[in-house]
Amino acid sequence: MSEEVTATLYERLGKRAGIEKVVADIWENHISNPIIKNRYANSDPVNVKRLVTEMCCAGFGGPETYTGKDMISSHKGMNINDAEFIAVCDDVLKALDKNNVGKKEKDEVLCILYSLKPEVVHL
Repeated sequence: MSEEVTATLYERLGKRAGIEKVVADIWENHISNPIIKNRYANSDPVNVKRLVTEMCCAGFGGPETYTGKDMISSHKGMNINDAEFIAVCDDVLKALDKNNVGKKEKDEVLCILYSLKPEVVHL
């Protein structure tokens, strides 16, 4: 098998450095998105970006350890609706596009996001 076929999503996204760039762009998209920007108004950007980077790195096959709360604990009581969830997904896809991420990788990330939906929406 070729290296490309066996490479993890983590590796294909540029490892931690590549994922950090995408996460920074996701943050910028979120704080300027009228549908969800208020959700981030009182957040610590450094901490949020660190935790999202850790979660992505660990979840995409990297060696990092995620030190944050699980998705249910993180989102409990927030009453996130479908429109907000879709806005988050759109922001992620825009960040991936900005970083020239390929279709296969974008599809994988989108599948991961949607697999987390039951743990995030309306809790």
